[in-house]
Amino acid sequence: MFTKNFVYDLFGRSPVRPLQAHMDKVQVCVAELPVFFEAVCSDDWEKAGIQQQKIATLEREADSLKKELRLQLPKGMMLAMSRRDVLEVLTVQDRIANTAKDIAGLILGRRMRFPDNMTQDLQDYLARCIDAVHQAGRIVHELDELVEAGFRGHEVDVVNDMLAELDHIEQDTDAIQRRIRETLFRQEANLFPVDVMFMYRIIDNIGDLADEAQRVGSRLQLMLAR
Repeated sequence: MFTKNFVYDLFGRSPVRPLQAHMDKVQVCVAELPVFFEAVCSDDWEKAGIQQQKIATLEREADSLKKELRLQLPKGMMLAMSRRDVLEVLTVQDRIANTAKDIAGLILGRRMRFPDNMTQDLQDYLARCIDAVHQAGRIVHELDELVEAGFRGHEVDVVNDMLAELDHIEQDTDAIQRRIRETLFRQEANLFPVDVMFMYRIIDNIGDLADEAQRVGSRLQLMLAR
């Protein structure tokens, strides 16, 4: 549970620290997915269940922090960042944690198993999508410097380079996603149709991690353009 003193302390040290603290929690949540997926691929459903509960707990912690930050966010905020900007980035960040929880919950609930010839690509795909989330987190942690610089100067160039790398990572995830969908398409006839439908859904949900990470970057890019 996050106390008001915790939130006030964050604001006292930096006007963007609460946003960064939330993103840190989101990244911890998403980072549990590979261990969950490894357990699923090994048919270790007991371990998968433990991991799913851990992901759900971290998502709830992120949600609690989000609610506290919304309540405590000063109306007159804030230097070079508007209150609206902060709330919009916070909302997109929160969707990343929600997506991680949904992925684990759906796979566990249906005891889903992907075909063996898709497993490695799925692990690579998940890892690259998580790379996108971590890159978005690095950009969010540059906000202190951006605000201090008034969204001008060398720091803007640094962040723009980081945004370009985020776009590159997201493009990689799109390419891997296409390959996985093609592999699944070629063997649909040998699988139960309902299973296939949920496999496509999970593939899309994993991609949503990278898409939402890129949206975090896009929101920050809009701030730079103003």
